[in-house]
Amino acid sequence: MSNTRQSAGYSAWRAPVLFAILAVLFVLEGTVNNTMFSGSWNTSLAILNMGLLSAITALGVNMQWGYAGLFNVGVVGFLAMGALAPVLVSLPPVEGAWQAGGPRLLAALAVGVGVLAIAKLVWTRTRSGIAIAVILLAGFFAYRFLFDPAVIAIENNNPARHGNIGGLGLPVLLSWAVGGLFAAAAAWAIGKVALGLRSDYLAIATLGIGEIIVAVMKNEDWLARGVKNITSIPRPVAYEVDLQNNAEFVAVAKDWGFQAAEASGIWVKLSYMSLFLVVLLVLILLAELALKSPWGRMMRAIRDNETAAEAMGKDVTRRHLQVFILGSAVIGIAGAMMVTLDGLLTPTSYNPLRYTFLIWVMVIVGGSGNNWGAVLGAVTIWFLWIKVEVWGPALIGMLTAPMPDGDLKMHLLDSAPHMRFIAMGLVLLLVLRFAPRGLLPEK
Repeated sequence: MSNTRQSAGYSAWRAPVLFAILAVLFVLEGTVNNTMFSGSWNTSLAILNMGLLSAITALGVNMQWGYAGLFNVGVVGFLAMGALAPVLVSLPPVEGAWQAGGPRLLAALAVGVGVLAIAKLVWTRTRSGIAIAVILLAGFFAYRFLFDPAVIAIENNNPARHGNIGGLGLPVLLSWAVGGLFAAAAAWAIGKVALGLRSDYLAIATLGIGEIIVAVMKNEDWLARGVKNITSIPRPVAYEVDLQNNAEFVAVAKDWGFQAAEASGIWVKLSYMSLFLVVLLVLILLAELALKSPWGRMMRAIRDNETAAEAMGKDVTRRHLQVFILGSAVIGIAGAMMVTLDGLLTPTSYNPLRYTFLIWVMVIVGGSGNNWGAVLGAVTIWFLWIKVEVWGPALIGMLTAPMPDGDLKMHLLDSAPHMRFIAMGLVLLLVLRFAPRGLLPEK
């Protein structure tokens, strides 16, 4: 009995202690200036903000894996889907783009959706493969007849500056929710095809779809200018230049001992941090309520034993689809928020190492099935991911200082920039060895 009480007490104190240690690291990053820390609050807050966005992404993956055991290897694709939302929602309309090909583009999309709906209806009633093939082939030609001229007209509209369809000019905060809807729609399409199959098939499907989404973003200039990128995406907070030109703000910054340029950067990052914390806490609240509800208990029962759950009359495939859509929507929200933070969309930056593998490391290290564990793992791993890029070369330089000059020393020094990959693998191995259920395991 005493061992049980000690274990419960240790578990109760573990989360506050670990979060307190993490907070101390950020304070040191902002105040101490040496080889370990930068001594800049701008740097500390920049790491924290990206850590919070990574935490939201990890929360979505944790819903899929921790709640239902769904192995989503296409996280990067759902982030990219969410990233489209600020471009299509918040940017002002491109002059002449809609007149050039907008109506025809909408007609093409309507034809595509209509053909798929007709094909599904015919298949449900006839089960005729020949009829489905004829419908899809005819629909494909009708779709391309409308789509191709529309795209060409839009991309030829002021291509040096725009060449895309533009946005609706709506508030950027609205685009965060729309980003979740975009990712949820993609998850529904993938889930209808892949869910119900073995978990390895789902992993293959999500991996392929994720890469397809990123490839489409790179090559479809009419959508978001492709590899030419989108800049000047509106932000929900003040601009540094405006703050620096504000005499009252400059005076307050001077009273606190900051230069106007430094103070404006800190204020903007604090504003972003406040917004990100609100979104993160709301999502955690909803996730915790769902997890502790009858629905959450049912999801965990399905995760632990699908056969038994099916025997009790549960529609496993339908429940998997629900949680897959919910988790992907959260990932899409994070994708829209990342683009808003950066102020630009660069499709070439979406690589699986950063936006899939690293997110999975965050979930595993934090503790799958525990929402607070996903948050802790995300912020911790992102802090290490950034700082190891500085610590790694310093460590290698210190270790190789006594060595004589030669090929081995040169090889070690040249390999120093790759220390972050070695560090992530080492952290993952240590956690799996000494805390296989994560830093904050599921209760």
